[in-house]
Amino acid sequence: MQKFTLRGRKRISFGNAALLLVGTAMVAQLLGFFRTKLVNANFGGAPQHSPENFGVYFAAFALPDFFFFTIAAGALGVAFMPYLTDRLTKGDRKGVWELSSSLINFLSIFLFAVGIFMFVFADVLARKIAHGFTPEQLHNVAAMIRILSLNPMLFTISGIIAAVQQVFGRFFFYAIAPLFYNLSIIASIYIFKHNLGIVGLAYGAAFGALLQLVVIAVGSYGLGFHWRPKIHFTNDFRTMLRQLPPRSLDQGLDQVQNIVETNLASSARLGGAAAVGNYNSAYVLHMAPILLIGTAISTAVFPRLNARLSQGRPDLFRQDFLRTLRLIIWITMPVVVVSFFARGYLARLIFSRNSQEIGIIFGALCVAILFRTIFALVSRWFYAQKDTRTPLFVSIFVIALNVFLAYSLSRPDSYGVAGLAIAQSVVATVEVLMLGSIMLMRDHKLFDGEFWGGIMRIVSVTGFSLVAGFIAVQFWPLMTADMGTTLVLKLSAIAGVTIVTHVVVSGLFGLSEAQQLFGWIKRIILKPVKIEY
Repeated sequence: MQKFTLRGRKRISFGNAALLLVGTAMVAQLLGFFRTKLVNANFGGAPQHSPENFGVYFAAFALPDFFFFTIAAGALGVAFMPYLTDRLTKGDRKGVWELSSSLINFLSIFLFAVGIFMFVFADVLARKIAHGFTPEQLHNVAAMIRILSLNPMLFTISGIIAAVQQVFGRFFFYAIAPLFYNLSIIASIYIFKHNLGIVGLAYGAAFGALLQLVVIAVGSYGLGFHWRPKIHFTNDFRTMLRQLPPRSLDQGLDQVQNIVETNLASSARLGGAAAVGNYNSAYVLHMAPILLIGTAISTAVFPRLNARLSQGRPDLFRQDFLRTLRLIIWITMPVVVVSFFARGYLARLIFSRNSQEIGIIFGALCVAILFRTIFALVSRWFYAQKDTRTPLFVSIFVIALNVFLAYSLSRPDSYGVAGLAIAQSVVATVEVLMLGSIMLMRDHKLFDGEFWGGIMRIVSVTGFSLVAGFIAVQFWPLMTADMGTTLVLKLSAIAGVTIVTHVVVSGLFGLSEAQQLFGWIKRIILKPVKIEY
């Protein structure tokens, strides 16, 4: 068999892939914010659309997300792609298609059964998730769960096909597919708001999941992908299946945490459905930079990390990992500063109601932004080495810690709903520190003096960014009457001053990330234009 090398193929570069994913993720997040703002605005006026329905919207998605992440999410890339990369490196395309088809068939059957379970027992499950809701709100939650019951299966098929495309260096359709999902939900707001109300959003989400699958399937054109209605129980497939449960349970534990937090927030002592809406709104807001920076960049570099190990080059694996980790930290630090100082501006801009409460909760999540963004890459260090158990064991500990802290800190005589956010920040920090310690024990050369020197300079630069952000907020304070254009201009000014300070001081400190950025800008500005006479 002729040896097939990844290097010999025309593939999108890491930088271009990262730019593509960050760009499309930014558009997706803007659409997501716009969607959330529209849901909040359109279901907060008339009595039949009380503000508490916003909590119904979030509660209804908790259970389908739980089953998707618990059963299938581990298969959608990090536990699946290393095996595909191994086969592709050996030139075994047939093996790639067999492995992909087998996983699609196996998980589809399982998740179809889960969908039937959710459909039949939706009423019981709704009462377990949101025990503090009114009977009408519980009815709506159950109705939405039934409509969304097949979404986990559709997301799983989409994720496996997208993982195959990423191994081949094709990211475009994976990147744009979520846009169609968001657009479908936005369209459902206007289509169903006068008849089905909040329940209509579930129809939009169900159609969006199907539309997302179609878009990603189109992305397989030209790869030669052939689906077969058969499960090939090869050695690789069996080995991969043994790797999936730890990764899926790791993801599932995060969803257990989400359900616990929803349950705590839904209690009458914290505010019921309104508290669920406020907390989840802040949570969605804090996830934006995590997805834009951590997930997008980690997804772009993950195929390369897998390839380095498949090629037997752990030195290049270490080099690529550290370079990407530094880049992620450098980009995230000013974003955290802006998020903290401009938390009230962001909450009011995106959420027209209860923005003050949402801003307070979001402020408590700012530390989690930094460490969850780092976690997106750190976890892939283990997954690239086909180790899904270590992140699971660490997650079990931190989730238990989170449940304890969430219950303790969310008491009315403590921090209330904001206590849930404080618990998130604490456990995100602990999780990254634990995984980092394990990484260092396994590879003593991983975090060398050069890496720590760079991190210390990034931290020093962030000190200047903090001062700049603080001064900017004093210069452009948030006033009660600030809305619309005024709010956008103030937020843009604060963000601009903070980020420009971060970049300029980084250049003065000699950080390679800033120098590469300046070099890229210089090439764009000074690149000669070919003129034909």
